[in-house]
Amino acid sequence: MAEQKAPQPRPEDSAISVNMVSLWYGSFRALFDVNLEVKAGSITALIGPSGCGKSTLLRSVNRINERLGSYVRTTGSIRVHGHDVLADDVELAQLRRQVGMVFQRPNPLPLSIRDNVLFAHRIHRAGERVTRIEEDELLETALRQVLLWDEVKDRLNGPATGLSLEAQQKLCIARLLPVKPKVILMDEPTSALDPEATDALEGLLWELKGEYTILIVTHNMAQARRASEETAFMLLGKMVEHRPTQELFLTPHEQETADYIEGRYG
Repeated sequence: MAEQKAPQPRPEDSAISVNMVSLWYGSFRALFDVNLEVKAGSITALIGPSGCGKSTLLRSVNRINERLGSYVRTTGSIRVHGHDVLADDVELAQLRRQVGMVFQRPNPLPLSIRDNVLFAHRIHRAGERVTRIEEDELLETALRQVLLWDEVKDRLNGPATGLSLEAQQKLCIARLLPVKPKVILMDEPTSALDPEATDALEGLLWELKGEYTILIVTHNMAQARRASEETAFMLLGKMVEHRPTQELFLTPHEQETADYIEGRYG
């Protein structure tokens, strides 16, 4: 496998900077000296066959992998806006406030729509006096940003679990926004959605682009082409190629990339 070819943004342009990251689950090595630069305000897709390490890399950015305890070991550095998130003194609660996560299946809390959106904000501002007017403003702003306000504004006190899957996934994104994350990680966020809902969520990504940096794992190469500006291809725990999306799909530099996007394996 050839050395990875990746764009190198200026440091001030990088929201995420992954440098020589390796990760082990017990004795199994899942990542091999991975490098990746993600531009601030961009949408970057991670693609590759199942088991290639893309979700592991994604979950390393906010250290969710470490919920498995000492079974997981990581080396190298991952900087989010200049701060190494793998440093020993990092507070994980603060890190996950700055780096939000959206999972494959929507996971709304068994609460009202209102309480779902404000849940993390209330935790992070516990002990502070926040007025109902302030909360209402945060609530409406977040729901408008995810294009959900008009659908739910008349039933904010109703159960979030009663929403459609598409609306639930939008709600899960809205739940991140009041705490003002810098980065949003998405692990196959449309895998449980039908084509119409998938299209709606992809449109939402473009609405959020610029204000947020989005790193998205997808098995759907058509989605990567539609919904990202840059794409990184991984194989067997290694970063093979990272380029602007249209260039990677039209003129890949590496044979492994060409073989994958042409459906020869994976």
